[in-house]
Amino acid sequence: MKPKKRHVLLLLLLVCSGTTEAIEPISTSIAVGMAAALTGFLASYQNILYYFHECCRPEWISLNRTGLQHDLETKLFGQHIASRIVLKAVSGFVANKNPKKPLVLSLHGWTGTGKNFVSQLIAENIYKEGMDSSFVHVFTAELHFPHSNQIETYKSQLQHWIKGNVTNCAHSMFIFDEMDKMQPGLIDSIKPFLDYYEKLDGVSYQKAIFIFLSNAGGESIIETALNFWRAGRDREEIELKDLETALSLSVFNNKKSGFWHTSLIDKNLVDFFVPFLPLEYRHVVQCVLAEMEAKDLEPKKSVAEQVAKDLVYSPKSERVFAVKGCKTIGSKLDYYI
Repeated sequence: MKPKKRHVLLLLLLVCSGTTEAIEPISTSIAVGMAAALTGFLASYQNILYYFHECCRPEWISLNRTGLQHDLETKLFGQHIASRIVLKAVSGFVANKNPKKPLVLSLHGWTGTGKNFVSQLIAENIYKEGMDSSFVHVFTAELHFPHSNQIETYKSQLQHWIKGNVTNCAHSMFIFDEMDKMQPGLIDSIKPFLDYYEKLDGVSYQKAIFIFLSNAGGESIIETALNFWRAGRDREEIELKDLETALSLSVFNNKKSGFWHTSLIDKNLVDFFVPFLPLEYRHVVQCVLAEMEAKDLEPKKSVAEQVAKDLVYSPKSERVFAVKGCKTIGSKLDYYI
C-alpha cells in the first residue's frame, strides 16, 4: 500500500525547506507537537502497511491447530491415518522454534482420495490468505516441467524459484502436484534445501514446508486395504506401520515416478509418507452430502446414495473401492439435482 497523496503532502509541508518561513510564527509547543505526530506517523506507518498488505509476519502466518484438527475430522472422509499424521506433523513442526530441517510430507494414494484437499486445508490453517497466499507455491509436472529434454533448465529454474521465495519468506510452503508424472531426477535438484543445513548461501530453509502429491504407491495401499476388507477387518484397524515400508519402496522403485531412485528417499529426507486409503461407498456418500452443503443445497441422503451407486468400483466383482474416489462428485452432482 502506497502513502496517500495527502500523507505525502503533509510530509512535504513539514520537511521541505521552502515551508520554513511559513511555520516559524507557530508556537514552539505546537511545532513540537507536530514533530511528535510526524514521528508517530512514520513509526506506525509500517505497521499499518502490515495490516493491509500480506507480509511474512505472525499476523498473516500462524497455525490454527484447532481449525486444522476440526477440518480434518469433519471434512476429510475415510482417512484416519492421513488425518492423524498430518495434524501431528504440521502442529509439531510449527511449534518448534528451531527446526533442524524443513518439514517434508509425501502424500500418496489413488486419485480423489483427498491429497490435494489436505494440502489446501494445511494452507488455509497456516496462512491467512490460504491457497491465495503469496507464500504458498504450487508446481505441477505437466504445467511447469512438460518437456523431458529441458530437465537441466528446469532444475536450475526450480532451485532459483525456491531460493528466491524462501529468501522472501522463511515460512514458505511448496506443493508439488503430479509427482508421478515428473521427470525422474528433477526433484533431486532441491535435495540440499531439504537437508540438515543451517544455511545455504546465507539462506535458511529450515522453516519451510514441502508437500509432494502422487498417485505412485497407490496400488500397494489398495492391496493392503483390500486384504483387510477380505479378512473382515475394519479399515480403521489399518495403521501406518502396515503401509509405510511397502509404500516407500514402491515409490522409490517406480520408474514412472518422479521419486524413482531419488536421493530424497535414499537419504531419508521425507519426514512422513502419508498413505491415503481408497474410498468405499459410504465415504462417497459423505462426499456428496458435503458437496451439497457447499453448494447451499439441502443435503438429501437419497440423492447422495444414488450418485455413489452410479460410480465405478474396483475390483469389479466385489465393488469395494470407488475408482475415482470423490474427484468427480462436484460435476456429477449437477446431473442428479
